[in-house]
Amino acid sequence: MEINSKYLGILCITLAQVFFTTQDMAIKFLSGNYALHQIILIRASVAILFTLLVFIPIDGGYKYLLSKQLGLHLLRGFGIVVANLCFFTSLVTLPLAEAVAIFFIGPLLITSLSVLLIGEKVGMQSWVAVFLGLIGVLIMLRPGFGVFNPASMLPLGAALAYSLVQIMTRKMGEAEKASTMAFYIQLNLVFFSSLMGLIFGDGNLADPSQPIIFYLFRAWIVPTWQDLMIMFGIGMFSGLGAYFISQAYRISKAGIIAPFEYVALPLSIFWSITIFGDWPDIVSWLGIVLIAGAGLYVVYSETVQGRKNDLYRPIPRNR
Repeated sequence: MEINSKYLGILCITLAQVFFTTQDMAIKFLSGNYALHQIILIRASVAILFTLLVFIPIDGGYKYLLSKQLGLHLLRGFGIVVANLCFFTSLVTLPLAEAVAIFFIGPLLITSLSVLLIGEKVGMQSWVAVFLGLIGVLIMLRPGFGVFNPASMLPLGAALAYSLVQIMTRKMGEAEKASTMAFYIQLNLVFFSSLMGLIFGDGNLADPSQPIIFYLFRAWIVPTWQDLMIMFGIGMFSGLGAYFISQAYRISKAGIIAPFEYVALPLSIFWSITIFGDWPDIVSWLGIVLIAGAGLYVVYSETVQGRKNDLYRPIPRNR
């Protein structure tokens, strides 16, 4: 039974990364024609329906939506909104593989922030890994070499927001159901994307000469049927990814399956090359290897030391 649950957990975590990276690819694919908040609204609407109709009944019923930690749920959801806006906006000008690689500094940020914010104790090996991961990020950002892209800071901001969300999740304890957390996240995304649509949906602030600003403030348009189906698919991918990643950590030990979250990196490279024709250069490869290696080492070292703290696993990006 233990062997079966181990391999089933690995399968679930791998499927989750397939769904998440396919979602990322699809959002980047649509970024040339639609406002980000329009895409997020449709995605979150599909995901919240999926959560209400499937995940919550599986998780024990609708009574668990009446949380006693509503304020933390809303704050956590706002952090996810910020992270989504930062990460997906970066895809306008960054190759998918680079954005995902920079984002995976998240586990290292969690290690650092957990010491500062909640008093966790971290071994020297983990601090060395954090340092190497930060070097990897600097290599990919390339400041001072004439090729710095300011958009590279956005996935870094997304990773910081997700790290804070993960620490809030830890502080909430185990009383909350995963489906309850997922519901309030999607509710926040629906609310804020709708609000952005009402304020900016006419496109008055859109500036075509600034790709990122244009993506954020572009006017809403009626999607073609093909694009609408892609948006519905994005919502399904988001919901399925959240389900499989929750299942993985429910049925298997975190130390066994956490390294498999880094499957997202080769998958993102695959999508970058096959769909967008973006091949990482040698400098990007070096940064990717350093970030992934540092993150994996944090998982390994903390697991070997017998730490039972979920803060040290890579973070599911789209819950």
